[in-house]
Amino acid sequence: MYKLLLCWRYLRTRWIALASVISVTLGVATMIVVNAVMAGFSNEMQTRIHGILSDIVFESHSLSGFQDPQWHIDEINRAAGDQIAGMTPTVAVPAMLSFQVRGQWVTRQVMFIGIDPKTHAQVSDFGRYLQHPANREQLSFDLREGGYDTIDSQNPTETPTRPALEHAGWPHRRMRVNRERLWKERLESKNSAENSPARSVDQQVDAMLAATSPADDSSETPSDTAATDEKRTNPFQTARPKQGHVMDMAEEQFTGIVPGIGLASFRNRQGVDQFLSLPGDDVKITFPTAGTPPKAVSDNFTIVDFYESKMSEYDSNFVFVPIDALQRMRGMINPQTGIPSVNSIQIRLKPDAKLNEVRDRLREVFPSDLYAIATWKDKQGPLLSAVDMEMAVLNILLFLIIAVAGFGILAIFFMIVVEKTRDIGILKALGATSSGIAGIFLGYGLFLGLVGAGAGLILGLSITWNINQIRQAVEWCTGSRVFDPSIYYFFQIPTIVHPVTIGWIIVGAVAIAIGSSVLPAVRAARLHAVEALRHE
Repeated sequence: MYKLLLCWRYLRTRWIALASVISVTLGVATMIVVNAVMAGFSNEMQTRIHGILSDIVFESHSLSGFQDPQWHIDEINRAAGDQIAGMTPTVAVPAMLSFQVRGQWVTRQVMFIGIDPKTHAQVSDFGRYLQHPANREQLSFDLREGGYDTIDSQNPTETPTRPALEHAGWPHRRMRVNRERLWKERLESKNSAENSPARSVDQQVDAMLAATSPADDSSETPSDTAATDEKRTNPFQTARPKQGHVMDMAEEQFTGIVPGIGLASFRNRQGVDQFLSLPGDDVKITFPTAGTPPKAVSDNFTIVDFYESKMSEYDSNFVFVPIDALQRMRGMINPQTGIPSVNSIQIRLKPDAKLNEVRDRLREVFPSDLYAIATWKDKQGPLLSAVDMEMAVLNILLFLIIAVAGFGILAIFFMIVVEKTRDIGILKALGATSSGIAGIFLGYGLFLGLVGAGAGLILGLSITWNINQIRQAVEWCTGSRVFDPSIYYFFQIPTIVHPVTIGWIIVGAVAIAIGSSVLPAVRAARLHAVEALRHE
């Protein structure tokens, strides 16, 4: 009992111990906050990676792919059908996407992916990353009559972050076509009429252009204002007739595509997306055929929606198109049998299925020199391993903060042993054992560790649960953005608190505090009562 009383007395009266408690508190709080933020980022990253990649990817080594995907699907079902929830074929080829902005061509390197709109949503979270509510229910490569989200559906806010999408779809396409038609008529009129009649035509055309402008000028995008610059550059394009049919661009569209939102937009520092093209605009895509040697072919496509996984690697690289259209344009359909070819088959497993076990089953059935079979974690292995290594190194560095507190406890305890030599001698003379004396200092270290770890736990959880409010307060005080959404594409800092992680942080802090008190406790226990009192 005397040991507890002495420990409590020293804890209350020794203000120098407060420095050690604060060091343990800050170390524990820092580790809790950092681990929660890193876990949040890691979870967001893995969720978005898994959202586009199915559980298992069954693919060919060549761009020409393999024939008869249905036969392959049947064989996969025979090998591991008891653990498979769904499958869908895909075709993926590298391509070049080009579109016009203010009369200048913009070219981007992309991955052109053909998907089946009916089955692709069964193997991935592709649908929930689209910008039109109807497409999130069931993807369609037909252009919609407006209704696109002006507020990010994944990070809803009170104010619209995408006002330009208000007129996207057929309204934007018809307005753009009408502007181009009026501009073409203006050019023809200027070439055929005299100066005075031309001025009259200009006035009429200006009135017609004003009548076709959207009601809200603030939502106008660079693609909307392209007609103004076309007065000087005239990058006017006429629809290419197909099989003798001249398309009515205001009523018809090319093959629909869904590009990543990063290909056609950028986010300013206020968190508002600025679009270079909108659903309803046409683009040109160049891609290789499946022949040997492959040849480059180009075709026009119409943007019908945007894909946003919030992974910049995907949002600025992927373009989705109907698989049958891509197979036809690449020559991947056998003209004699009508059997198509595909690059890969995406496989979604049941919730209780074992990922690596199914992968190994398929590898035993299909030869590795013809097919590559990998899980989504295998496909992103280096990235996931780098994140795990970063978290491990960061935890080691942060634990040094608590280690500094441990050295403080060690120094304080040695001072107490020297200062309280007479008291230790008296306790031993009254019958206290060496283990009892050592227990006083070990208990004192335990108290310091528990108090510091408990305070750090409360502080760390408080910061973690209110980290976005703290971020806003810091941004308000400093006038600069601490968490820039144009870099992370998140409007909030994601955090996840794992009880196991908190447990080992608390145990580690208490263990350091106790370990730092071992040497002073041993020295105090070895003091002899006579030697301790000889000079008193």
